Amino acid sequence: MPRADFYLIDSKPRFREQPLLLVCELAKKAFATQQPALILCRDYAQAEALDELLWAFDDDALIPHQLAGDDDDADTAVLIVPPGIDTEDRPLVINLRESCPVGQYQRVLEVVAAEPAERDGSRTRWREYQRLGFELHKNDM
Repeated sequence: MPRADFYLIDSKPRFREQPLLLVCELAKKAFATQQPALILCRDYAQAEALDELLWAFDDDALIPHQLAGDDDDADTAVLIVPPGIDTEDRPLVINLRESCPVGQYQRVLEVVAAEPAERDGSRTRWREYQRLGFELHKNDM
């Protein structure tokens, strides 16, 4: 059964101020457990910001990553995917978009910022995953 984990940013100030830091932590964990991951970004600007942050957020972490669209995408551990770029499915998806990802994957991580509009969108996606038969988990951050 596929699984969706919702990470609701609320109490941890560093994530409230910069939600992409939580995305970096999740990517770091995925790489450490050798799970190739896709990070589905809302737009190209977010993808570029995440690309830069993954280099700088942790001096001790080197997470092989790149923006999707190159010939060596399949060899890169963490692939940052702006809208409009097609990629091969991977078992793990970190979803930053406003809709549920389409494809074959075993686990989806949803990062939900503290803003009320973000929360409303996450409730819609929660119901959609539920309808699709996902095992659902909520994590307060």
